Amino acid sequence: MPNQFAEIERKFLLKSFPTDLPLKEEKAVYQAYLSIDPEVRIRRNVVDGRDATHFLAIKSNGDLVRQEVEIPITTEHFYALAEMVVQPFITKEFRIYQLPGGLELECSHVDKGRDTEFMYAEVEFPSVEAAENFEPLPCFTADVTKDSSYKMKNFWKRTRS
Repeated sequence: MPNQFAEIERKFLLKSFPTDLPLKEEKAVYQAYLSIDPEVRIRRNVVDGRDATHFLAIKSNGDLVRQEVEIPITTEHFYALAEMVVQPFITKEFRIYQLPGGLELECSHVDKGRDTEFMYAEVEFPSVEAAENFEPLPCFTADVTKDSSYKMKNFWKRTRS
């Protein structure tokens, strides 16, 4: 039986959002970490200036493959947990693009306007084989899948503590 909580994902750096792919979704994301080890984070998604969804996520260690349990939570739960966070939230301009073959490209502009800003993209795959056979797009500047300094929990630790 396949593990429904396995996340198979590659991460790449970007210089800008793609201009040659169909845009599926756009939102603002605010995320903070309640714990680094184990990785426990809260996330608020904002669409058209309004709170849209809220999540609590727990992730295992790993790079290409790891476990992720993402649980939708109420607005009230999110804000109760947010009160426990003293550091400023990570902000992301978040866009999802359609890739050929049914895959999606999730792009994030992190901490825009701050000295910590950077851009990255993630592609989630149905199998390790599909991930390993994926040809990086010309807009990618580096594959950082196995570089732990680009994990958001480590970015949080480096920039928020």
